[in-house]
Amino acid sequence: MAHIALGIEALAEGAWKKLKGYRLGLLSNQASVDSRFRASKHVLSDVLPGHPKALFGPQHGHQGREQDNMLETEHGHDPGLEIPIFSLYSSVREPTGEMLDLLDILIVDLQDVGTRVYTFAATLLNCLRAASRAGKRVIVLDRPNPLGGQILEGNILRPELYSFVGPFSLPMRHGLTMGEMASVFNGELEIGCDLEVIPMRGWRRWMLWEDTGLRWIMPSPNMPLWDTAQVYPGQVIWEGTNLSEGRGTCRPFEIFGAPYLDTRAVKRGLEAKATAGCFLQEVFFRPTFNKWAGEPCSGFMIHVLDTGAYNPYYTALSVLRAVMETHGEQFQWKDPPYEYEFEKLPIDMILGDPDIRIEIEKGTPVCVLRQRWEDDLKDYSEWRASYFLY
Repeated sequence: MAHIALGIEALAEGAWKKLKGYRLGLLSNQASVDSRFRASKHVLSDVLPGHPKALFGPQHGHQGREQDNMLETEHGHDPGLEIPIFSLYSSVREPTGEMLDLLDILIVDLQDVGTRVYTFAATLLNCLRAASRAGKRVIVLDRPNPLGGQILEGNILRPELYSFVGPFSLPMRHGLTMGEMASVFNGELEIGCDLEVIPMRGWRRWMLWEDTGLRWIMPSPNMPLWDTAQVYPGQVIWEGTNLSEGRGTCRPFEIFGAPYLDTRAVKRGLEAKATAGCFLQEVFFRPTFNKWAGEPCSGFMIHVLDTGAYNPYYTALSVLRAVMETHGEQFQWKDPPYEYEFEKLPIDMILGDPDIRIEIEKGTPVCVLRQRWEDDLKDYSEWRASYFLY
């Protein structure tokens, strides 16, 4: 098993010395720990006592308490460090000038999940922009992409659909670390932030989370397991529909369905290769919150059998097409709002291209759509290589 030294560990081992005398802020949450489970805020405080002046939290809060989407978090106070905690998923989604006045350097240490539709990337981008305007430095402590850095999947997000769940033209499975993403944002969007990335040691692009030897710490409440992250690049699409994505169950995103779902008919309607590398187990469940709360649902639990053969986005879109053909008017797209967007359809923001929705509505096989984005993925794969740290 590989030994990975995380960015926070590289900082603790010696990189902290160049931060001596600077006022520090830290954007982190409950998953921001080293390989011995020490919180990054404590690691930072131990090597640089008195230097941390503020903490910042992304969606779900610095402590990761808020379960559902679109539940804002209030600002708070850390009683141990005796410094403020600013929420960047509240009335503000980027650090204000007053917040940044407390700092010289903003350190970012967040665990991403490797899927475009995840708000930590937008929070990172907002921090770069705010820091650039305020003349502050940003240091990103890098962490593994749990889906690895080699396999890519999905269409490229169209610029007119940039949002808090898709701030840049990336495919659904993007193959970048947070440090690499920060460099992409800073360079391609010409932000001009004084940015430094402290890389990991020992991580390789072919590694999935299970290859790292690290324990999975939930980066958000509905990302409880590495298994969840594996299926998320596809299963996140259900957020844009009236199917439950499994919020309110013990296995969100792995479990999905609705009261009206005829699972056998849906399975019969799948394309031939739709379930390559996985198995759809027919299940029954009753969500405790979110869509269909308290109502009995039928659906599936998706089991990944072969990580090399499984293509989560393709599988989920294939199931989506079969659900629409099976259930007609019972199936519906979710209406806005969705992550601070009040006009565009949530499914278009998630898919990143309204043509994908339109083609699926027309019954176009997903294998045909998949071929259309392969050339774009090749171009993206070549382009992103200039930002590789590993």
